[in-house]
Amino acid sequence: MQHRTHVSLCCLCFLMLFISAALAADEPKLVSGAPPEPRIAAGWDTGKFPDHAVCYKSPKVIAEIYGKVDRKAVTSFDKPTDGSLRVIGTGHSFMAPAYRTLPDITRAGGFKQAALFTHTGGGVTGSARYKWEQENGIYQFDGNPRPKLLASLANAEWDVMTWGPFYHDRTAYYECWIDFALKTNPKMKFYLMNGWPQIGQLGERPTPEQGLSAETIARMGEAKIKSNGAIIEALNRKYPGKVYVLPTCEAMVLAAKAFHEGKLPGVEGIHKLVEKKERSLWRDQIGHLGPGFERLEGYVFYATLYGRSPEKIEGDAGLKAGGYPSEELDRVFRKIAWQAVISSPLSGVKDENGDGVADDHLGSKAK
Repeated sequence: MQHRTHVSLCCLCFLMLFISAALAADEPKLVSGAPPEPRIAAGWDTGKFPDHAVCYKSPKVIAEIYGKVDRKAVTSFDKPTDGSLRVIGTGHSFMAPAYRTLPDITRAGGFKQAALFTHTGGGVTGSARYKWEQENGIYQFDGNPRPKLLASLANAEWDVMTWGPFYHDRTAYYECWIDFALKTNPKMKFYLMNGWPQIGQLGERPTPEQGLSAETIARMGEAKIKSNGAIIEALNRKYPGKVYVLPTCEAMVLAAKAFHEGKLPGVEGIHKLVEKKERSLWRDQIGHLGPGFERLEGYVFYATLYGRSPEKIEGDAGLKAGGYPSEELDRVFRKIAWQAVISSPLSGVKDENGDGVADDHLGSKAK
């Protein structure tokens, strides 16, 4: 009898292993999805830029250089009295949705948010490395500087700088910005958004019948969180308490889970390229957000920068009445954003008492 029991347990264990292996085999395999790394100038390895780089010049000279491009050489804002933040940043099309929606959201939250001051571009042209080279007039931009942000960083006060990540990122691409900004704005904080799952991470695109499961999206998200988190952790070792994540990836993973649970009213699919549905989380191969999800990204930025739950915002925060997303879906976005932010160990936001206000944060004590 004891022998039969032992055999039965062995068979059960074998069956469980077989089932686990079969399930794992059904899950799409992940690849990096990154294009080949471009040739990078040797100066990025040495940490020394050409002598004519704009960053080595005085604030006055930097303003004069940009004054040749734009008559308003320096953008500045008075110090806010209500706790609102003066935000400067680079970025690409993954940052654009939040850059568009954040001002309305912040004002709805009771802050007199000044206009965001940004230098953006599509794809690699909005990356931190590209913008540093462009603004300094070095390497591919040798002798043709366009110091839009450098002039204002050197000659005005700022609270926050934001960036979007890009393939093959290095800490050096952010250290240069931080070192330059801290010379004139020693209290500044810096935020790197961590993107979100991209269909290029899959070796093969799923069929409509296969779809994209919440588990697959979570695996894809984990890879993004890990790679971008490594950059932030390295920067924080060099600049303690200065660098944080804008956890957009966590938010989109939670949104995918909510969709599969039937909790995103009006949303029709995960990815337009897979299910062929217009109202999806993502709409193309690159991974641009589907309609309406710009508000989720904006709420993540607001929750992280201000340390306050978007659920506490009264009113529509610029939402068009009777349109899409609906007010009901927008409320879900607010909840997801706060969950993503307080669950990320790199966001700098904790809410241990659950009151929707960060326990100790740059913007949480303003209201």
